[in-house]
Amino acid sequence: MDNLNLPDFNPNALVCYESLNQSCWRISRPVNIQISMFFGMAITILMTLMGNLLVIISIAYFKQLHTPTNHLILSLAMCDFLLGIFVMPLSSVRSVYGCWYLSDFMCKVHTGMDIMLSTASIFHLMCVSAERFCAVCSPLTYRSRFRSATVLILVSASWVISAAFAYALVFGELNHKGSEDFYDSHVRCVGGCHVFFSHGSAVVTSMISFFIPGLIMFAIYSRIYIVARSQARSINILANHLKMHNPKPGVFRYRTRKGTLTLAIVVGVFLICWTPFFLCNLIDPFVDYTISPVLIDALVWFGYLNSALNPFIYAFLYPWFRKAVRIIVSGKVFHRNSCRFQLYS
Repeated sequence: MDNLNLPDFNPNALVCYESLNQSCWRISRPVNIQISMFFGMAITILMTLMGNLLVIISIAYFKQLHTPTNHLILSLAMCDFLLGIFVMPLSSVRSVYGCWYLSDFMCKVHTGMDIMLSTASIFHLMCVSAERFCAVCSPLTYRSRFRSATVLILVSASWVISAAFAYALVFGELNHKGSEDFYDSHVRCVGGCHVFFSHGSAVVTSMISFFIPGLIMFAIYSRIYIVARSQARSINILANHLKMHNPKPGVFRYRTRKGTLTLAIVVGVFLICWTPFFLCNLIDPFVDYTISPVLIDALVWFGYLNSALNPFIYAFLYPWFRKAVRIIVSGKVFHRNSCRFQLYS
């Protein structure tokens, strides 16, 4: 058994392929645990698919929603929808059993798509934050800056850069660079689809896919918050100077608090969902890969949850999207000229 590419021999252990000597171990879990895992993952997948599909239909169908801002949200929803339909189902089987029953080529395709869509989703969030920055901080020049061509460039760059980065990393095996011997002797086995990163690739991947976009988003939303407070203070001073009657004396303070809460939700959910995984992804190579694979896999699914929550954060918080969903669910969408319904004034 010394020639087997397996961690420790256990005659009672399950393997992915019993007829092959170099098969990966199959994770043995009680049936009730497996059912619970599949149920939780299925809920996440359904939330991702249904939520993002409603956003896609709403923006694509209703004429009033055809704006540059909503085109960014549409592309983000499409990215998260593809993650839910092509990546999450296969990842759920691998997570429960620890085995990959398709070819090595399909493993690379799946891994590349996973990295591409997760990265593209984060890039889209960064583009949305940049759009909000221009809308709040430069309202007079917003329309001249954020035209359809600008949105097309941002969306195209998010997809192309993410795809090029992910598939070059996977098919070029750049994620193994510098740790090929360790991967061949301790990780590679038949029936596995391991997402392995060497020291250098872990740093580069984490920086490009999370830390740099995360810092940019945090800086942008911090600036938006400062500008919003300054604008509210200036308006209050002007109103008091002109002795204008304000029927709602707390309206500006309320708007500031509401804007602060929205920004806290946007940044907080993003950081909460993805920070644990990318920290482990960055640290793991430098602690000799001693972080439990089960923990890392769980953190990946915690990151996937961000794609399920994006529709609620970026779409369903707005009343016009809620109205669009009610029209779709009630069947009024099949009425004549329903695409021209007024969703907001």
